[in-house]
Amino acid sequence: MNHLKRTICDILLNQVKNSPTNNSIGTIKNNKVSFISFKKYLETIECLTIGLLNLGVKAQSKVCILSLTRKEWNFFDLAIMCSGAISVPIYPSYTADEVEFIVNHSDAEFLIVEDQEQLEKIINIQGKLTQLKKIISITHIPLDIIKKLNSKIEFLDYQEFYQIGLNESHKHPDQFTNLIENVFPENIATIVYTSGTTGEPKGAVIKHDALFQVLLNVKKYTHSSIHSNDRFLTYLPLSHVLGRLESFFPILFGSETVYARDMKKLIIDIPLVKPSLLVAVPRVLEKIYEKAMKELSKSELKKSVFNWAMNAGNNYFETINSDKTPKTSTLLQYQLAKKIVFEKIYQMFGGNIRYFISGGAPLSTKIIEFLRNSNLTVLEGYGLTETIAPCFINPMNKQIPGTVGQPMGDVEVKFLEDGEILLRSKALFSGYYKNDIETQKAITKDGWFKTGDIGEFNSQGFLKITDRKKDIIITSGGKNVSPQKIENALKLSPYIAQSAVVGEQKKYLSALIAIEKESFIPLLEKFEIPEDCNHETLANHPKINELIQQEIDTVNHELASYESIKYFRILPCEITTDNYLTPSLKIKRKLINKNFKSLIEAMYK
Repeated sequence: MNHLKRTICDILLNQVKNSPTNNSIGTIKNNKVSFISFKKYLETIECLTIGLLNLGVKAQSKVCILSLTRKEWNFFDLAIMCSGAISVPIYPSYTADEVEFIVNHSDAEFLIVEDQEQLEKIINIQGKLTQLKKIISITHIPLDIIKKLNSKIEFLDYQEFYQIGLNESHKHPDQFTNLIENVFPENIATIVYTSGTTGEPKGAVIKHDALFQVLLNVKKYTHSSIHSNDRFLTYLPLSHVLGRLESFFPILFGSETVYARDMKKLIIDIPLVKPSLLVAVPRVLEKIYEKAMKELSKSELKKSVFNWAMNAGNNYFETINSDKTPKTSTLLQYQLAKKIVFEKIYQMFGGNIRYFISGGAPLSTKIIEFLRNSNLTVLEGYGLTETIAPCFINPMNKQIPGTVGQPMGDVEVKFLEDGEILLRSKALFSGYYKNDIETQKAITKDGWFKTGDIGEFNSQGFLKITDRKKDIIITSGGKNVSPQKIENALKLSPYIAQSAVVGEQKKYLSALIAIEKESFIPLLEKFEIPEDCNHETLANHPKINELIQQEIDTVNHELASYESIKYFRILPCEITTDNYLTPSLKIKRKLINKNFKSLIEAMYK
């Protein structure tokens, strides 16, 4: 990769040249997986690139993409960057007001929308989108909906747009290559808006050179252990920097990427696709763990056998991680545990998984151990929008649960006195778009990025993240408490979906607990709760509160006295990305604390 002209476009051309007939992008239809070749992949991107040029897209024009994860998202993303324009992702879960902010703030004149639902958001705010000129839809949208668009905004559907690009590419066969030759490392490739747990999102400006460097760092890290025989199943939002990075893996590794149908069908898609690698956010792995724990709770014998198996696995890996050779008895016990317990869990994932790659938020060590013992290696990493996803990751040959591994590639690290992590690398954003004040706060004069995360190295040089700097709670007794640590422990309960620990300048900690009705359906009859009960009924029911108290008591037993939860309240609504979760599934603390102020105050009376 080093000899390439450090742009994403050149990585694409290089991969297609090396493996034109290999499988690249896959989709699922009628429970079957089908692929297009790298040659067809490039031809598709070429048609879309020429189509964009014909539409009036120029070098460094801004083009927004508003869509769920699908292959066309990736096609358009690469086409935008190959045209020399700037790709601006927007989370499909965003409200019309949030979409309005990003389209206007980024100065976007062009917009890709997935379907009718997304176009209707635009129709509702079109009078405020003063710079928007043209829209392309990925799926078919009824004419009566399209007619609601302002006559000043031109509309094209995918097939019509693709055909224009195809015709023009036949007329001018060298145009695509000429465009790529005029894309340079110092050009902006994308502006990625942070999902933001507080305030308005900030647009992280990422140049081709930085995007190239992060892919180079990933390539060096893998030492050729990810290759063209590997298969990914992708489902993460491509608007999120981790999902976006994964979408580039086919052109980086020559591997296959299959696009999942949707999150609801993920459990069905995994054994169908049989991926060898799966990039996951902690909540997905937490759900898998919760499902297994629920199954075990039905029988004391199952629970006892599982606990024995976990101890056998943990003893084996503790020996390995200490760079010692396991005793024969330790090895035999783990092999038996794999045969009786862990093989069934492994097969749930299609029987082909080599690695899970986890990022976006900390993952409980209990879940890492559970998966590791099941021969499902978790490579936990660390990164932010500003670092273009991974800058640290656990090595493939040695993982230490509870850490995010070691620096990747050219990443340098140092710590401030309060433990804040500072990073320096070519794989960094260049600043926040049209926001010099926040840029100066985030990047020092000598190029160090202030992450806002608190962390430390362990004795083996593995980084441990303890919390977000702004989230640290200081009690009235002067104790510094990491809420993330407690919240991650609470989420291991099959009955607690999310939690927000509070207690700034208070004598003790309390927690707002979020539950999901689905988790309590098996208990409704036992607790004499009607099946058609609403969420508020569940939140206020004494039996449900007793059950949550038991779960909190279990967590408190593992915590220092000043970290333990004294009181809690169950929130009267489910917590989703429609209200109090960011698209990357982080709690919007500021908003929760504001909207449930009375519940918090009640715990301190």
